[in-house]
Amino acid sequence: MTKNLSDNIILEQAISGNSSAFKEVYDRYSKGMFYYAFKILNDKEVCEDIIQNIFIDFWSKRNTSNIKKLKPYLFQSVKYQIFNYIRDKKISNEDLSRLNLIDVSMNVSQKMEYLELEELIKNIIEQQLPNRCRQIFILSRFEHKSNKEIANELGITIQAVKNQISKGIHKIRLCLNSEEVVLYFFLTYFTFLNK
Repeated sequence: MTKNLSDNIILEQAISGNSSAFKEVYDRYSKGMFYYAFKILNDKEVCEDIIQNIFIDFWSKRNTSNIKKLKPYLFQSVKYQIFNYIRDKKISNEDLSRLNLIDVSMNVSQKMEYLELEELIKNIIEQQLPNRCRQIFILSRFEHKSNKEIANELGITIQAVKNQISKGIHKIRLCLNSEEVVLYFFLTYFTFLNK
């Protein structure tokens, strides 16, 4: 049975070609990935395609992949696919405004590539956020832990976690220009809701 195995073992088995382990990866994470994408794009068909493509890519490139942690890798893949969808202008400014992330009056920048934005965000997190804020932000954004999980791990209240995340978001917004803020919040805003 693969259900009780850790992510690390499941990942190793899937990479080595074990189809049962691959199915377990899919069963374990596909719904959460879809829900994450759907909250942003609100398009069932597009989101299903995105998730399907990620798993096809995962399986076809398993022998050459360098995946360290399964869950962060999969959700990072979803963010990347959403970024591509936005960048290719398959989403309108009306859709952006409907999401009520921030007041959007410009086109999403074609120049700001996903990896550059990620690197910029990481630098801001490392250099600008206070220690506890940085620790919580990394657990939430990069390790995709819920507010409750973070609170339990650090021995603090859920409200304290939310406060630190809000503090981090505010600081990052101050460090980004308006177009980068659109992309960043499109990729991360919903991560911090309803956890």
